[in-house]
Amino acid sequence: MKIGFIIGRIGGVDGVALEAEKWIDVLKRMGHEIFIISGQFQEWVIDPEHDTLVMEMSFFSPESFWGQKKAFFHPDTNLDELCEHIDLYSGIISEKIIDWATKNKIDLIISENASALPSHIEMGKGIALAIEKLGLPTITHDHDFAWERGDRYVSPHARINKLVEEIFPLRLKNSFHAVINLNAQKTLKEKFNRDSIAVPNVMDFDMEFGLRNDSNKYLRRDLGLEPTDKLLFQITRIVRRKGIEVAIDLIDKLDDNKIKLVITGNYKDDEGSEYYYELVNQIHELKLMRKVILASYIIHNKGLVGNGSERNYSLSDGYAHATACTYFSTYEGFGNAFVEAVLAKRPIFVNNYEPVYWPDIGSKGFKTVMLENNILTDKAIEGMSEIIYNENLSKEIAEYNYQLGKKYFSYEALQEKLEELLNISKKL
Repeated sequence: MKIGFIIGRIGGVDGVALEAEKWIDVLKRMGHEIFIISGQFQEWVIDPEHDTLVMEMSFFSPESFWGQKKAFFHPDTNLDELCEHIDLYSGIISEKIIDWATKNKIDLIISENASALPSHIEMGKGIALAIEKLGLPTITHDHDFAWERGDRYVSPHARINKLVEEIFPLRLKNSFHAVINLNAQKTLKEKFNRDSIAVPNVMDFDMEFGLRNDSNKYLRRDLGLEPTDKLLFQITRIVRRKGIEVAIDLIDKLDDNKIKLVITGNYKDDEGSEYYYELVNQIHELKLMRKVILASYIIHNKGLVGNGSERNYSLSDGYAHATACTYFSTYEGFGNAFVEAVLAKRPIFVNNYEPVYWPDIGSKGFKTVMLENNILTDKAIEGMSEIIYNENLSKEIAEYNYQLGKKYFSYEALQEKLEELLNISKKL
């Protein structure tokens, strides 16, 4: 089957792009031919036969930038001018999608979040116009929806809000939804009477990940740490919903100079850097400067790269040196960092984050130390301490979680879901 992916950006490290790559990998393993149409190929080797660039589809294009600003942030704009802009560029994008699908004889289209979240209105409307005209079966891989983002996608203009409600999520007869958690599945049914399949985020459990090797053997030294230090890794971006302040409080309460917290995110992910500064102030107020390491200057999302005397490490290298991982988020669409820690065979200290953790992950039987409402109880701290100091227990828990992860969140599990979706698409 010839399967076409529509995505605003492919490559890079954002969640939509990463999960799209995994779908592409598994579908190729299943023998399907994959075509991609995107507004940006980031750190991606373009295959001219299968990859098509449409600049207007980029989130960073002037068309999208202007449309977003005028739709959601500048109520004094000329509304007729804005609607003309949306109609013009959605038409251009629609025509290019139709040409792409026709030229490549696409059998099935997969829209990657572009038909769920109005972060590019022109692309979302363009996809809807193209899908309706083409009549091709379409799967919308919905990672998040407008109503899950508070008032971010509420426009001062009633006409724009009506347009968003009509187009996002896509609800054509020849389309079907794949969502990433059970709450989204329930909400989609309640709001629109649309059925869907919940497809969790996955990892390739056949890959080597989180292993110590020659490439990362100097990581501790480069971070100014000792071989005997016990490292808790916070391998997430620095944004408020990640609950990093709880991990810092944990280090304070554990009260052991050998236990260190390594935070891999950087201030650039925190708009305005307000939360980042709060964390830095917290570290100074608790006098934890020697026990909390902000490591984004050498730990990045990509692989190890030599650069003179400077060394750069990947997230996999970070997991390789972790005693355990902290993951005290208050909200997640799914939780890639959880699955990564499972794959790396590292114990996890987690908050029961809404609306996903317990229904989609925890209830499957994973062994963690779990907080409720990010409250560090004496019992929870005792449980974490036992795992940190008891290496045998730590390995036992990590191995148990790894086997569960392989069952529920592996490429094999994804293939089963994709086979189910492909069977449904044949009936659209």
